Amino acid sequence: MSASELLAYLAGNTWAVFVAVLFFGASIFVHELGHFLAARRRGVKVARFSIGFGPKIVSWKGKDGVEYCLSWLPLGGYVALPQLADMRAIEGDSDEPAENLPPITYSTKLIVFAAGAVFNVIFAFLLASVLWFVGQPAIKEEQTTKVGFVRQTIETSQGHPAPGPAHTAGLRAGDTILKVDGKTVRTFEDIAQTVALGSGRQRETGRRKVTIAYEREGRSETVDVFPLLVGSEQFRDIGLEPAAKVMIAGVQPGTPAEEAGLKFRDTVVAIDGQPVGYVGFISDYLRGNGGKAVKLDLLRDGQPQALTVTPRLVVDPETKQEVHRLGVSLRGSFTMQTLRTPPWELIGQVTVRTWRTLVSLVSPASDIGLNNLSGPIGIANGVRTLARLDFRLVLWFVVLINVNLAIFNLLPIPVLDGGHMTFATIAKLRGKALPVNFIAATQSVFIILLFSMIIYVSFFDVRRIVRDVKADAQAREAVEQQKQKAAEQPPEPGKP
Repeated sequence: MSASELLAYLAGNTWAVFVAVLFFGASIFVHELGHFLAARRRGVKVARFSIGFGPKIVSWKGKDGVEYCLSWLPLGGYVALPQLADMRAIEGDSDEPAENLPPITYSTKLIVFAAGAVFNVIFAFLLASVLWFVGQPAIKEEQTTKVGFVRQTIETSQGHPAPGPAHTAGLRAGDTILKVDGKTVRTFEDIAQTVALGSGRQRETGRRKVTIAYEREGRSETVDVFPLLVGSEQFRDIGLEPAAKVMIAGVQPGTPAEEAGLKFRDTVVAIDGQPVGYVGFISDYLRGNGGKAVKLDLLRDGQPQALTVTPRLVVDPETKQEVHRLGVSLRGSFTMQTLRTPPWELIGQVTVRTWRTLVSLVSPASDIGLNNLSGPIGIANGVRTLARLDFRLVLWFVVLINVNLAIFNLLPIPVLDGGHMTFATIAKLRGKALPVNFIAATQSVFIILLFSMIIYVSFFDVRRIVRDVKADAQAREAVEQQKQKAAEQPPEPGKP
């Protein structure tokens, strides 16, 4: 994809990009405002309040003596507090050296350092309260743990078909999933996330393992399932799906689907008599069909139809593997509903999700790595994407961002607020301050590591955006082809 295509893509989403910058910037501002207000309240010298790092775009000196800045690198922000932490490496020199300022008590340090995270949680709670009032859009079919379909085969991240782990383990449609690795699940999203973040391994072989507790016909059962890695992100998956209708979103010209008479918006009910309940079912079925003709039961304008289609062998552009295809693009047809989750429950759910992600990230047995995380670019793109769908989803995502910022900043890592609190605690326990050179060297090392991590995850963020741009371009092209074909097709007798 060229730079001009990327710019055109962003220009076509100006409003969504504006919303992304607004809410991401607001989350950073709220965090730094917490530090700023707590410092002023406790009588701590505030040298600078900056949104962003690096060279200044604009700055001014307030009547309170604080320098307020907007800087070029939108990777966060800072409040320069020379009495609390020596951060000159990224914040610059203060007009008044720290050694000329009075010392600060241990309790004041903890309050000021923790205030940023506290303000993020307060902001998240306020947004969650708004979301409680207006309601959060959700897919009705996913608000359950009752299995709609168990995939007999799934496609691995290498593009190879493999037996579905859940199917192999004996799970079947109608089972109700109770727990995943001992963790209670309430929705299908919970199931997918808990499996993806799992770090279970079979002791003898090292195979990925997840323990599923489920209910069948009133009896509780437990089974070990061995997940496979799927998709470009290589997440663990076991092949469970909620029940859903599958509709044809596009018919590619010159393909078996077009020749057989399949049309846009047809609902695929069954293939060779087997119910189709999720988007991937047809491709799963074709992988084991050997290229033979299949019978599709459809609903067209509410009327049942039956068509026979012979798949064609093609090369998948992503996996470069030969696969049988009909020549259609599919989408799930779901029922939307509005959820009203109390703010304390939503904050609790997001906190658990964030903590599990962190645990999985540091576990050597999991398949989650830094490449699966999102930096500022990915977060902004996530807000942009959700803004195009429903503004209420943006509120939910910003709640997630703020809880993430709060937890991440409280980790005992130098440079972060939790690291400053750790240094202050060590100094308190040892009865004297830590050596200035030691703190400065440690901060410098972790500054480099932190910015290296941001650059690293941003590389994968950009890759995801490029992939999304290509997918959008292909979808638009398919729609245009459908419109052109419809315009060229003569009307049926008796119809305009």
